[in-house]
Amino acid sequence: MDEISDLEQHFLFELIERRYDSGSTIFCTQFRKEDWHNKLGGGVHADAIMDRIIHNAVFIETGIINMREIASGKKTLDLTGL
Repeated sequence: MDEISDLEQHFLFELIERRYDSGSTIFCTQFRKEDWHNKLGGGVHADAIMDRIIHNAVFIETGIINMREIASGKKTLDLTGL
C-alpha cells in the first residue's frame, strides 16, 4: 500500500532472482497486473522484477468481488446469474 523503498525493491529483486528457475513463488495481491510495475517503483528495477515474475507464471484469477467493500456496506453481494 505504501511506496516501495529502494532497499525493499533491491531485496525483492534478489529474492526473486535467487528463486528464479529453481522453485515456485506464490504472489497474492489485490492489485491488477497492469498496476504491478508502478507498485514496484517503476523504472528499470521494476522491469527486471516484472520480467522474473511474469516469465513462466501461472495466473489464477479469483474474481472481481471486493469483500472489503461488501463488509463495509458500500456494496452488496449480487449472486444473480451464477
